[in-house]
Amino acid sequence: MRRRSPIPITVSLTRQFALTGSVIMLLAMIAAGFFTAEIVTKATVENTASSTALLIDSFLEPMIQGLASEELLPVDQTSELNRLLKADHFKERFPHLDIWKEGGLIVYSTAPDLIGRRFTPSPGLIKALAGDVSAQYADLNALEHRFREINRKYLEIYVPIREERSGRVVAVAEIHESTAPLQEKLWSLRLKSWLAVAGATALIMAGLFGIVYRGNKLIRLQQRQLHERLVEIEHTSQHNHILKERAQRASGRVAELTENNLRRIGADLHDGPAQLISLAALTVEHVRRAQTPTKHEEELQLLNSVLSEALHDIRTMSKGLMLPEIEDLPMPEIIKRVASSHERRTGTKVAVHCSDISHPLTHGIKICAYRFLQEGLNNAFRHAGGNGQVVTCGLDDSVMNLVVQDDGGAGIGGHASADAGLGLFGMRERVESLGGIFKLTQLPRGGTKIEMSVVVAEGLRDV
Repeated sequence: MRRRSPIPITVSLTRQFALTGSVIMLLAMIAAGFFTAEIVTKATVENTASSTALLIDSFLEPMIQGLASEELLPVDQTSELNRLLKADHFKERFPHLDIWKEGGLIVYSTAPDLIGRRFTPSPGLIKALAGDVSAQYADLNALEHRFREINRKYLEIYVPIREERSGRVVAVAEIHESTAPLQEKLWSLRLKSWLAVAGATALIMAGLFGIVYRGNKLIRLQQRQLHERLVEIEHTSQHNHILKERAQRASGRVAELTENNLRRIGADLHDGPAQLISLAALTVEHVRRAQTPTKHEEELQLLNSVLSEALHDIRTMSKGLMLPEIEDLPMPEIIKRVASSHERRTGTKVAVHCSDISHPLTHGIKICAYRFLQEGLNNAFRHAGGNGQVVTCGLDDSVMNLVVQDDGGAGIGGHASADAGLGLFGMRERVESLGGIFKLTQLPRGGTKIEMSVVVAEGLRDV
């Protein structure tokens, strides 16, 4: 029997998702992490710039109102600023402070050499002159930074200083704030944002993996069930093919058996009744030629005896060929009739064990069962002397099982075998022609058991 190859082993959907999904989610997490960290950094820098601008504006604005009409700060205000900015707590946080006016003029600086000089306005300065607070990391390549030889990176904050009455920007304060506290705060915020993004990514990945795992498990289960179903269908197809070939062979052999039976019947008629009738025809001539009444009576008696014997042979043969009316009888009743007829004919006993069979049976199955029992019991009597004859019948789901067995013993013949006699061969062909199974078994103690199994499902009809 050709075996179907198993389902090819491939990488499961769970593993595919774990590999590709992990790569995609990792890339998405990195992109989201960088994006979130950038937003957090920018927001933190702007928040720091806003708070610094509020602080610087609170003490610088009253002191530099004179710049609205003057070019440079007066000396007394410059001295006051120097005193405030040189305080340790202030200088540690804001090491440099410059005050700019339009055109890039520095009107005050913690580096006195820069006061009165003009430099190219930076983008942050231009933005602050327009009235907006600006924050950026210091460009150490700028001319004013090189002039002071600044080699340490600071946060550069530009704060617009407005005139009290008009609100116009009269100057811009440039604060250099130390980045150490800011960097520490930014590092903490970046770490938290990365942890949040990683946690969200892991949660999403776990949820999706759970869905894919369940789906993959269901698909694999359905694939196994489909494969098992295909194997079952293939086995059923092969079994049906075998049964079909067996039924075809049985049908051919049944036709051959029918022809052999017809020949046997013809031979029996020729060798029995025909010979007796021929003898009767000769006896009629003897009756005609009888010379005395006594001779005439003797010939008539002989004629009567020969014709009676021929009639008896013909009736015996006809009785063996004809079946009783069994079409409307249930299977247990048919079995009882066969067993009773066998007991009357042979003077032996037959034990019958038959469960109730309520399933409808076709006429062909009933005929097959009748002939099977008839031939099986005849064989039990012929080969075992009728010793321990038992008939068992039952229905297993939609399969009817019929068994005839004996305990062995001395009969007019030897032990039955699968190939011995026309009866067993005919029984096998009858059963297999209905798609059933015939089995003959020699029992350990010398008995013989023959079995037939045939499907009795509804829908089967004789053709």
